[in-house]
Amino acid sequence: MAQVWAFPLLVLFSSSLVSNLLICSSNGERVFLFPQSPKVSSIVSKRYRTAYHFQPPKNWINDPNGPMYYNGIYHEFYQYNPNGSLWGNIVWGHSVSTDLVNWIPLEAAIERDTPSDINGCWTGSATILSGDQPVIIYTGADKENRQLQNIVLPKNRSDPYLREWTKAGNNPVIQPVGPGLNSSQFRDPTTGWIGLDGLWRIAVGAELNGYGAALLYKSKDFLEWTRVDHPLYSSNASSMWECPDFFAVLPGNNSGLDLSAAIPNGAKHVLKMSLDSYDKYMIGVYDLKRDAFVPDTVLDDRRLWSRIDYGNFYASKSFFDSKKGRRIIWGWTNETDSSSDDVAKGWAGIHAIPRTIWLDSYGKQLRQWPVEEIESLRTNEISHQGLVLKKGDLLEIKGTDTSQADVEIDFELTSIESADPFDSSWLLDVEKHCREAGASVDGGIGPFGLVVLASDNMEEHTAVHFRVYKSQKNYMILMCSDLRRSSLRPGLYTPAYGGFFEFDLEKERKISLRTLIDRSAVESFGGGGRVCIMARVYPVALVDDGGTHMYVFNNGSTTVGVPQLRAWSMRKAQVNVKRG
Repeated sequence: MAQVWAFPLLVLFSSSLVSNLLICSSNGERVFLFPQSPKVSSIVSKRYRTAYHFQPPKNWINDPNGPMYYNGIYHEFYQYNPNGSLWGNIVWGHSVSTDLVNWIPLEAAIERDTPSDINGCWTGSATILSGDQPVIIYTGADKENRQLQNIVLPKNRSDPYLREWTKAGNNPVIQPVGPGLNSSQFRDPTTGWIGLDGLWRIAVGAELNGYGAALLYKSKDFLEWTRVDHPLYSSNASSMWECPDFFAVLPGNNSGLDLSAAIPNGAKHVLKMSLDSYDKYMIGVYDLKRDAFVPDTVLDDRRLWSRIDYGNFYASKSFFDSKKGRRIIWGWTNETDSSSDDVAKGWAGIHAIPRTIWLDSYGKQLRQWPVEEIESLRTNEISHQGLVLKKGDLLEIKGTDTSQADVEIDFELTSIESADPFDSSWLLDVEKHCREAGASVDGGIGPFGLVVLASDNMEEHTAVHFRVYKSQKNYMILMCSDLRRSSLRPGLYTPAYGGFFEFDLEKERKISLRTLIDRSAVESFGGGGRVCIMARVYPVALVDDGGTHMYVFNNGSTTVGVPQLRAWSMRKAQVNVKRG
């Protein structure tokens, strides 16, 4: 059996040798055997708090709420427990920024102080009405745990930070009434849009007759609402839809569209919903006459629905950024350690880096990329060109802060003849396939990619990698982010995340990978943002004196070129730092 990870390292990167003991498991996958560390340091370490991802100074955070750009300021609201690091006592936290990177913390914007939200101020959205009037609609839970939709308005629009918000006198503006509606599964209203009749519309996530639905409501003034006699869209392939999002996109154009303005001809619409621990979406058209969303493709098996992100990313919310004419999406990333760990740390949860989101030129797939402002944190660039990765090569990337970095790599295939055949059944459980086709299992083309947050002897490491398969019509690229050996700590959730994207290798031989490493966050974008994978990891090496390492590798039979590799250390952002 050929050893893997025991590769000679190019002098360009390092002259050390990594050697490990290998065994073969029952399913044929090569795995590593290492002695367990005699002592695992405490998880209560500042080294696990991210340096440039959004999170409050302490306590629990989950869904992003009502993001908006208003009068030169970006607003990020979020589900927040002011009393501890576990879910509960939820209010709307509030932070502001001018650059989406550095954030100023403010007092809570919406608190639990009325009968219609006394048990929680849950997720909602912001809409800017005519006359430059911001309004927020959100879900509140009453004493009977009915889920009700409520309105708040800024108390003083001349305050640039919109610190104080006033609840509407007629709250709740929407109650869970109507045939087939479950009052405890009725939440997360969307941003509003205007129909042909000039009336405002929103969608509310719901369980309708036991199935998932986005219920449609209409209003003249955003205060009095009437339920439309049919949902915006529903599906009997799933149950309750959380955190629906509805927005317009132009194929092949990475500019965003404002739902409050006229939507140009040729535009598509996206309906996003959160279920099964993932954010999924459909692309289709908004039939203005029927007042309904019509998907381009209807898939009865929801496992095949497209995903916003294939990793630890949920409850996302998008908004139109009028400053730069783009649509930005945020998502919540939870901790994957234990609740007792979170109590000990005193904090839990982060938000992914804000992403620009658009529709590809074929009108079939959303693509995402970190907002350009995050590049302002880059420093100490290293760059290499013309590298060649033969089978078994493992090259260390030196000269950058491996725990706080931004890495961009182009992989170029020297041949596509040896691609293994694609099996469509893999799409039903991509994580299972990533476990079986790990970074140590050689293939025709791949695995090749990046190893991050690796300990000195590789007993801890996270591998982000690609494999190339040939389908009947085209090539399918598998991207995995394998956390199974990311930490020696017991009791962590360490899956092998993965997603497929279609790629025309006859025309384009380069496959790009960008990975943002931020201590306990590893956020990767493959194929120009065709597949995104957010992950959380807690390597012991990160808090020990030895530090971590980063490598580029190839374990496939086919040689892979790296025409361009660039990496930067990332400075620490000012994220919700208390001043004065």
